[in-house]
Amino acid sequence: MQTPVEPAIDVKVDSFELVEGTSLWKDAWRRLLKNKLAVASAIVLSIVLVAVIIGPLISPYTYDQTNPDAVYMPPSAAHWFGTDQLGRDILVRTLVGGRISLLVGAVASIVSLVIGVSYGAISGYIGGKTDEVMMRIVDILYSLPDIFLIIVLLAFFSKDLIILFAMLGAISWLTMARIVRGQVLSLKNREFVEAARSIGVSTPQIIFRHLVPNALGPVIVYTTLTIPSVMLTEAFLSFLGLGVQPPLSSWGTLVQEGVGAISVYPWHLIFPGTMMAGTLFCLNFLGDGLRDALDPQSRAD
Repeated sequence: MQTPVEPAIDVKVDSFELVEGTSLWKDAWRRLLKNKLAVASAIVLSIVLVAVIIGPLISPYTYDQTNPDAVYMPPSAAHWFGTDQLGRDILVRTLVGGRISLLVGAVASIVSLVIGVSYGAISGYIGGKTDEVMMRIVDILYSLPDIFLIIVLLAFFSKDLIILFAMLGAISWLTMARIVRGQVLSLKNREFVEAARSIGVSTPQIIFRHLVPNALGPVIVYTTLTIPSVMLTEAFLSFLGLGVQPPLSSWGTLVQEGVGAISVYPWHLIFPGTMMAGTLFCLNFLGDGLRDALDPQSRAD
């Protein structure tokens, strides 16, 4: 007797594709790499940074080395960017000036970052009358003309690099404070903050360990845009003779020196001016790329 054969039953199992999760920062990095202009700007900035750091160390000239027999020499094999009114090599002075300008921008931005982030985060989290008073102080400081305030302070104290760094940083934190305050106001009632409060986490820890890290996206973007703004302010002050003092030079002082001789010796202005303009363009392009990469609403992919 044959055993009945049960009909075969086809069982189809749906296949699921496992998608690897990604963090905000990895996703932002991936989208930043797709921005060719931002990547190119980052590469150019890296080259400029290496050049201003290493270039003066390997140059046969120093930034303050004068040569009366080589005054206003045009670009040549001996002096790639030519020489100035004292026979100094413009290339090495441009590289040293880049050091000063980038250092001014970086230090002032760090000062702005520390003051602005702390002030804005505390104001936004505490809220109430404290927030109102702190923001009115910001409004009052906003009403003061920045350049005039810096000129008065530099004239009153001294034309020192440390004073210049401090003054430029002290006027750059106001917008940062407002940006961070807005971010904290939108985050302080979120679930992770309520959970931290419920387990007894202190106010400083909530502000600086939970809220500030979650507001870093706009902070990073604004910091990259603060650096060129500070550099332009320093260049303007140096153009007025209130910035970096001789024999040191910044790109602003080199431009100021080159303006008077541009009709006869154009290389004195063209080379440092081009370096400064190119660096500022790259910083702005990189800042725009970071803004697009860190903006959740720009995720079209």
